[in-house]
Amino acid sequence: MIKPSVNQARSAIAALVLTASTLVGLAVHEGYEEEAYVPVSGDVPTIGFGTTAGVKMGDKTDPVRSLIRLMDEVEDVYAAGVKRCVKVSLYQHEYDALVSLTYNIGVSAFCGSTLVRKLNSGDYEGAGKEILRWNKFNGKPLKGLTIRRETEYKLYMGLA
Repeated sequence: MIKPSVNQARSAIAALVLTASTLVGLAVHEGYEEEAYVPVSGDVPTIGFGTTAGVKMGDKTDPVRSLIRLMDEVEDVYAAGVKRCVKVSLYQHEYDALVSLTYNIGVSAFCGSTLVRKLNSGDYEGAGKEILRWNKFNGKPLKGLTIRRETEYKLYMGLA
């Protein structure tokens, strides 16, 4: 059962803004890399706090630029994607968890997911359970993704 904070009600998604703690959580989950690298074989080049857009091998960054880019991308791309696809009201913690998930899996994957279909039909708990299914890369479960999904699930359910 999803646990809201005391006296909390679900809000229209358009009114929600990502919390600072979730932005920090994203940075922690992603880790920081000054130089572009490929996280796992077959993945795309990544830099800073998990940025992939326009990144090519050989690129370099610094922590301040990376944090600014993270904030901009999360709000302009990933939070906007969640707001575009989710048609129901959410608790703040549900929204934060979904934005974190979307930052990791991408807007297209999120919007086309069973999770979004369940959520938009009012199945909040079923949608939450779908978070746990996104722990694979190329069909194989990864420990880091499993841990991240468990953290996002707990946040979504109001248990974190």
